Amino acid sequence: MSLLDETVSVPRRTMTLFFMIDTSGSMAGSKIGAVNDAVVNVLPMLDEISVTNPDAEIKVAALEFSTSCSWLYSEPKLANEFVWQDVQANGLTSLGAACEELENKLSRSKGFMQSESGLFAPAIILLSDGAPTDNFEAGLAKLKANNWFKSAIKVAIAIGDDADKDELAKFTGTNEAVFTVHNIEALKQIIRVVAVTSSQIGSKSSTAGETTKQDQVISEVQNAVDNIDGAEVATKVDGSSYADDWD
Repeated sequence: MSLLDETVSVPRRTMTLFFMIDTSGSMAGSKIGAVNDAVVNVLPMLDEISVTNPDAEIKVAALEFSTSCSWLYSEPKLANEFVWQDVQANGLTSLGAACEELENKLSRSKGFMQSESGLFAPAIILLSDGAPTDNFEAGLAKLKANNWFKSAIKVAIAIGDDADKDELAKFTGTNEAVFTVHNIEALKQIIRVVAVTSSQIGSKSSTAGETTKQDQVISEVQNAVDNIDGAEVATKVDGSSYADDWD
């Protein structure tokens, strides 16, 4: 057998998709139920993206935050190994503490960003229906100093009119990456669209001269939102095309 006949397996890089989920008391009922349902149903899609991607594998991590915050697993899991544990809603909205906890894990030495074969920058999806009740500015300042966060794809889903979209825009860096949903089905659909789009784009190599991965995700999600009843791009302009309906 010649060397040309040998098959060499090239290790794939890893891209981690982070869910940051507001589980405060105001999320109780249909909102948290829709989040649980949506994530369960999107995991097989993420697994398919991972399996068919020759360059990267997709891993998933999930952080829930209310009065305190906790990770659903102690390390990122492949999508087919990530058994979703339904989260429950109660307590306050400690988004500042959640930012600090995320910053702790966005490191190679003590956190989740470890891979012998290399890493793509992560994708981070933040979901919230209210306003931070702790020192969000301090927590976000620490997170913004993290190099992985700087290069990450960042999208926020504002769940209803009571969500503080200005604060969510501080997290993503632009209000164009904040998407508002007003009903259960819109919430489920937008979680699926953002998770799948972020995973597809985040797990591919960049080419010099292209728009950033963040911009690519924003553009594709904005196009998808046009076809989702009850979802819209958040802006700083008052007024909405939809009324909240969470029955």
